[in-house]
This record gives sequence, structure tokens and C-alpha cells, in this order.
Amino acid sequence: MSDERTARATLTAVAEPGDIFLNRIIDHCGPEQALESIRTTRIPDGLYASPKEIQRLEHWRIRLIAAEPDQDMAVCSQFRGRLVCPGDPEWPTTLDDLGTGRPYALWLRGPGDLRYSCLRSVAIVGSRAASPYGLRAASDFAAELADGGWTVISGGALGIDAAAHRGVLAADGSTVAVLANGVDVPYPAANEGLFAEMARRSVLVSESPPGTHPHRLRFLVRNRLIAALSRGTVVVEAEARSGALNTASWAAKLGRMVMAVPGPITSRSSVGCHRLLREDGATLTTRTAEIIEAVGRFGTDLAPPPNTPVLARDRLEPVTRSVLEAFPSRGTTGPAQLAVKAGVDLTTINAKLGLLAAAGFIERTPSGWRLTKSAKTPTSPTTNNPKPP
Repeated sequence: MSDERTARATLTAVAEPGDIFLNRIIDHCGPEQALESIRTTRIPDGLYASPKEIQRLEHWRIRLIAAEPDQDMAVCSQFRGRLVCPGDPEWPTTLDDLGTGRPYALWLRGPGDLRYSCLRSVAIVGSRAASPYGLRAASDFAAELADGGWTVISGGALGIDAAAHRGVLAADGSTVAVLANGVDVPYPAANEGLFAEMARRSVLVSESPPGTHPHRLRFLVRNRLIAALSRGTVVVEAEARSGALNTASWAAKLGRMVMAVPGPITSRSSVGCHRLLREDGATLTTRTAEIIEAVGRFGTDLAPPPNTPVLARDRLEPVTRSVLEAFPSRGTTGPAQLAVKAGVDLTTINAKLGLLAAAGFIERTPSGWRLTKSAKTPTSPTTNNPKPP
């Protein structure tokens, strides 16, 4: 491993991911000199640092004592993992949009090519305490996106994240999990089987070396990667203080599309989605085609209009339909009244009454003609209605 790669591997162990001050040092003098600055706790010439930033150097120096990059790489190779650095063929250039918040390097596990996977990708995120509605939506969206050749990116958490990953795997597609812990640490433990399957078929990503356990701050920090790697973020369900809203905020900052799925107004799990739609200009999304339209090629990946149910009465020719629509919703009527209301002569009325009766739309009673029960239900689909004349 080159000195630069060793330095970057070491930096992932001593500093929190995406530290702006450390990235400034790396930009100023490179990762090797940045590591030397940590060893000596000296600011590189020409670079300003605040007192708090100088304190961070001391903190990193202490952590450097325990850093073992060679061992981390050895552990990584045991599960066929790899370290990907800026400039490598597999490094996603979209991460450069993070500026001084970009990763120092990424630890990967799984056969999927990260850069290639992210070329056509959508992030699906949401609540850990998801409802059956949210789980179904996330899984269906993910599976349909996978069928269309799109990669789904999420955070590997319980709830919406796991449903999205599983939806892709069920469709034999490509999915990426961005973790707040090492790629060899199954967290949450309930998703251990899911991570094992992703490691076999897709790719797990982390900014931290193998063996690293998560803490709360890292979950928020990793959200910027989910947003940066994808072309747009879909929030399926989110409570008022959901981490998914943090991912959506990052996506908006980076100029990515932000989409939200509406839910019941009585559901706490949809409060965050509704806020995104009402206050933050998120795009309302109810179909996979709408997601692809938002992040796809301009003028090409347009969503077709939603299918509306075709009713048996819609297939009637105009005059017959006008006679049917002249019927009162309740009670009976006679040919003379229908003729006046429909604006046709009695001969035509009598002919159309016979056709409508044969098709099951109307029936004759001792007091006149009336609509049948099926004809009174205009939302009934064609398959449930009699064959029209």
C-alpha cells in the first residue's frame, strides 16, 4: 500500500468523518503531511487554525497512537474488502460536491462497483419505526427502480432503509448501504442477514475502518454521503425529528432532487414528509415513474399519466350514454321523461332502453324503468360490469 493510501486509511481511524478542518489540511498539503501535522500537532505553514481546531489536532494525536492501518487492511482483505481513495477508478466523483466535507477514503465490502452503481441511483430513506404502508411503498419503489436499471442507496437501518434494500435484492438489482460503522460490523444486529446478502451481491460502504462501532453523530454525518452518492432522495416516511429529514436537507444543499411520499394526515410517521412538501418544496411522489422522471434524463424519462379506471358506461356510444345519464339516481322514470331530458325522440328512446336493459344497466318495473344496482356504482371497473351494447 502506498504512503498516501496508508495515510488516508490512518486518517479514517483518527478523525471523525468529513471533518472540515482536516480536509482543509489535506487540500493544503496532502494526506501524508496532514498525518505529520497530527503527529507533531503543528499547523502547516500558510494555514490558519482556530484554538478549537488546534485542540482537535491534539485529540487526533492521542487517537493516532492506537491506529493500525496495516491491520485494518489485513482484516479488510479477509472479507475481500477494499479501501477506495480519491482518484481511484471506483471513487464516485459526485462526492467532490461535498467540498471540505468529503470523505478521506471509503472502506468497501461486496462485489458491486461503487462508482458505476451510483451513475443511475436514487436514495430511499425514512423512519425506523415504519408503518406497513411505508414498508410496502419503500419495497415496491426499490424493486421497480431495480427493474429499470437504477441503483437504490440507503443507510441499512431498520424500517424503510431495510425495506428498500430488500426490495432491490428481491428484484436481483443493485443496492448500496452507507453505514455509520465498519463494513464488518452488523448494526443493527437484526439486519445481519441482510448485510451478509448485500456483501455477497452488492456493496456496503463506510468511512470508518473495520471493527468500528457506531454512535449517534456518525448516523447524521453518513447521511451526507447518501445524498451525495445519489441523483435524488425519496423520503418515504419521516417523523418530525427523523434522520431522513437530515438526508433530505443534504440533498437540497447539494442540488439533488428531494421527493416525499404523502401519508395519512393522522400518521406521525408522515409528519416530516408533509413538512417537506409544504415548506421545503419537495416533489410529491406516488409512483416509481415519477421518481425516474425527477432524476432521469430531461424530456426522456417522463412519467406517463396515471391510468384511470375504464367503466362499462364509458364504452357506450354517445346517444346511448346520454339516455343512461338521463336516468334519476333513485326511483323510476318513463320514456317520455327520458326523451325530454336526453333530447332524443321516443323511437330512439325505446330502442336504447332495450339495449341498456339487455346490457344490465337498467331494469323494468311495474312503475317504470330504473337503474340496476351495478349501474348506480359509477366507480365499478369494466371487469365487474356487464358487457356494454
